[in-house]
Amino acid sequence: MTTDPTAAPVPRDFFDRPVLEIAPELLGRTLVRTLGDGEITLRLTEVEAYAGELDPGSHAYRGRTQRNATMFGPPGHAYVYFTYGMWHCLNLVCGPPGQAGGILLRAGEVLTGTDLTRRRRPTARRDAELARGPARLATALDVDRTLDGTDVCGPDRRAPLRLLHGTPVPRRRISNGPRTGVGGDGAAHPWRFWIADDPTVSPYRAHQPRRRKTRLDAPVATP
Repeated sequence: MTTDPTAAPVPRDFFDRPVLEIAPELLGRTLVRTLGDGEITLRLTEVEAYAGELDPGSHAYRGRTQRNATMFGPPGHAYVYFTYGMWHCLNLVCGPPGQAGGILLRAGEVLTGTDLTRRRRPTARRDAELARGPARLATALDVDRTLDGTDVCGPDRRAPLRLLHGTPVPRRRISNGPRTGVGGDGAAHPWRFWIADDPTVSPYRAHQPRRRKTRLDAPVATP
């Protein structure tokens, strides 16, 4: 019996390296989400690297907190956070325990389970938009904080999240540039990686500083 190498789990030592080595090598890998009503497989097409306490754009830049504790744990686990009071985002933890690092999964191509993702993303106009952007990806896969800390490298085929070898993308097909929405000292880091010309990749948006309200912004009472 011949074993399909693309279906083999990614080993944990794959993640026990610097984030900038791992991030481009994640493209083309297959993420499997097992649900009570079926299974979704997703080919990763866009990611962003965050280098922990060395990176002003990272949640871990100012040290460990209750929210980011998973980033300081063992590699090969999911770090899920809630943002803007509305959306979840899915990351994969990298580097040795105690040294924070993570890669945000920004976009992917749904390979199987399209009907399951459409139930969760009914506003998507076409299949390429089902997981196009980190919040959409998490929504399509039904990812929330309950999956924070999930081991994605384990052998159990019933695990809620698994990362398989898939078909890695040659470097000549990979583009990189600034991360979406990151401002301050981390704005210029070209740590976003994507498969060139792939329709599922999300559009780049520069950081937009939040405008503080002034007295001139206050609503005017009407008589």
